[in-house]
Order: sequence, then structure tokens, then C-alpha cells
Amino acid sequence: MKKIQNIVLLFLLFCTTIESSAQTVTELNQKLAQLFPKAEITQIDNLQGFTESFQLILDEPLDHKHPEKGTFKHYIYLSHIDFKSPMVIETHGYNTANIKSEVSSLLKANQVAVEYRFYGKSRPNPIPWEYLTNDQAIEDYHNIVVKLKELYTGKWISTGISKGGETALIYKSKYPKDVDVAMPYVAPLIDTEEDPRTIVHTKTVGSAACRAKVESFQRTVLKNREAVLEEFKKYAVAKKMDFTEVPFSEALEYAVLEFPFSFWQWGGKCDEIPLETAPAKALFDYLNKVVGVGTYNDKMYFNYLPSYYQHLSELGYYGFDFSPVEDLLQIVKNTSNNRFSPKGVPIKYNPKYIKKVRNYVETRGDHILYIYGGYDTWFSCSPKPNPKLDALKMVLPQGSHATRVKDFPEKEQSLILETLNRWLGESS
Repeated sequence: MKKIQNIVLLFLLFCTTIESSAQTVTELNQKLAQLFPKAEITQIDNLQGFTESFQLILDEPLDHKHPEKGTFKHYIYLSHIDFKSPMVIETHGYNTANIKSEVSSLLKANQVAVEYRFYGKSRPNPIPWEYLTNDQAIEDYHNIVVKLKELYTGKWISTGISKGGETALIYKSKYPKDVDVAMPYVAPLIDTEEDPRTIVHTKTVGSAACRAKVESFQRTVLKNREAVLEEFKKYAVAKKMDFTEVPFSEALEYAVLEFPFSFWQWGGKCDEIPLETAPAKALFDYLNKVVGVGTYNDKMYFNYLPSYYQHLSELGYYGFDFSPVEDLLQIVKNTSNNRFSPKGVPIKYNPKYIKKVRNYVETRGDHILYIYGGYDTWFSCSPKPNPKLDALKMVLPQGSHATRVKDFPEKEQSLILETLNRWLGESS
């Protein structure tokens, strides 16, 4: 009898535990539904360290000043620990999924990952280009933060990587009180449509011998154009890639022009660069490893249209250096990236937009913690905060665009964490 009673008690305890867990999930779900009454809310698998996670699909206004203009489906991902813990908002610059940021791990924080409007799943078809502006995107983030602050009462930190980090800086300049700390990674603030600092960087970073090998490789690929193109076409067939928007010969030239930028951006290794006598397959394979020729296939061409639109209208970008290979080019005649912008869409560059952002972060941007790799080409466009600001710019001397806090020496990691804790008021 006692055995049966014990089994019954265990069963009841089990049911109570399950019921309690369900109520906890329902409580957060209900609160989110109250905050975002028109959203589609779906519980998703937790990333490590979180207790509940949700995908929210918001009906986001195309134009925040004129909501009557319509909406688009906007995807965000909320990962929960505790309502009183810090909250990290990651302003992704492109498409995203539910990915844990390094900042969330460092601070044991909640996080909300926000896909950039008109990228990934948040892309309407066709794109209404006039609403793809940074100011509209910042209003997306601001509204999300204002609502979630009704639930999450701890400190707020914004972060992002590359274009996402640039977005975090723009957001900070527009709504400085929305977050307590901004922590952008490898974020450029670009001055012009073809910022010359990027070319200066590729001509001065690293050793002279390594830079010479980079230029030699560019020339070797184009001198062996036909044989390398055959390897390119074999690769495209194997990967089921189409190159109708940017044909093979043109894509090869752009990849060669892109090579110095990508080599330094991603921390290329000089001793891996193939020699002039290398076979065509080795030349193609290394070019593909550094640049990623798939960038020019039809699918990626389509995916990156919003990015080029933004770079050529407000963000600025970089141009190509023809000098090492100009005598070998047959197709590409323009140093601009505007070849990859949406066709038939009028684009006018606004040089004042990023200058205002730069002025804010460099002269008034307290509590911003910058992370950079010194070899990264985009480091050449990094802000230079006034030394009087309570800001911290950390540069890993030979780091790349993949540089993160974990890559710094222990002493520098300690400084980063101590600074974050001081700003967040968690240390005495």
C-alpha cells in the first residue's frame, strides 16, 4: 500500500512540476502578447543559458511617421533568463536567427536579436525602397526597447557586429538614453561612397613582402584567366550556383579586385598565398577561400541588394583599387560597388548622415565600448572618440573582422569586463 501511495505522490509531484513549468511559460507568453497584441509569438528552443525563448513576428510600420502606409513582417528573437537581469539588444545588420551574442554570455543577460528591416525573413516582396532608411530601422529598435522595458527592468546594452555594430552606433546617437551601454564590434563609420581609407589600409598594413604577395596573386589569377574560369565553372556546377546577374568573367574580375580588402579583413596568412607557378585549381581555391566567389551568384546577388542600397544611399562604402591589375582588366571599368545595387531604383548618396553619427559618438559618446581587429580593413574607418569621453576602444593589433573579446589577452579581457561592470553599476 505504501508503495502505491508513494507512486501516486510521485505522480502528483510530477504533474505539479509540469503544471508549474507550463504556467511559467504561459506567464511570459501572455506578457509578450499583451505588449505585442498583433504579433505572431512562437516558443522556440533555448540557446544555452536561457530558460525561455520566443520568435516574435511583428507587424512593423513601413513608415513610423505614417503608419497608414502599411506594415511588413519583422522577425525578432527573445531569449529570457530573468526580468531583473540585464538585457542585450543585438542590432543585426542583415538577416538573423536566434543566435547568442558574446555580450549576453559575458553578462549572463537576457537578449533580443532583431533582424534588420527588409533583410532575411523580414523582407517584403517587392521591397519598398523608400522605407529602407536607417532612421526607420532605428524607430523599429526604439519601439521594441520601449515596450520590452515594461518587462525587463535591468540595465540595457546594445551590441552588433560590423554593419550591425554600425547600427548600434547610429541607434545610440539617435536615442542615447534607450540603452545604458553600447558595445559595437568591428563597426565602421564610413565617410564617402568610396572611402579612400580602406585602400590606404591595404597598402600599409602588414609587411611590404606580404603586400607584394597579395598583388602578385591578383595578377597571377588574371594572367591565368581562362584556366581559372574553368575551375570557377566546375565549382558553380558542383554547388548548383547560377551566375546570370554577374557572369563568370565579370565575377572573377570583381573577386580579384576584392581580394586585398578581404585578405586583410579576415586575417589572411601570407604563407598560404599560392605562388605564381601554382596550378589553376589552387589559384581558384585560394581566391574562393578568401573572397567567397559565391557572393556573386544569383541568390546572393538578390540577398545583398538591400545592403548595397543602404551603403550607396546613407552608409557609404569602399571602392576598388585598380592600380595592381588595371592592365589585365577586360570587363570592370568602374571602381564603385554600384554595379551591385538594385536596378532601376534611384539612389542618391547623403554624405551628411554618417557625419552626424560620427560627430555624436566621437564628441558625446560616453559608455561606448568598441572592439576592433587592427588588420581588419574596416578598422581604417573606425571612430576616434575624444579621450575625455568615458568610452573604451579596444584594438587587437593583428586581429581581423572576426575579433571578439575572447581573442584578447587576459589583462585586456579583464579591463573590458571591469569597464562594463562599472558602467552597469554592478561594481562598487
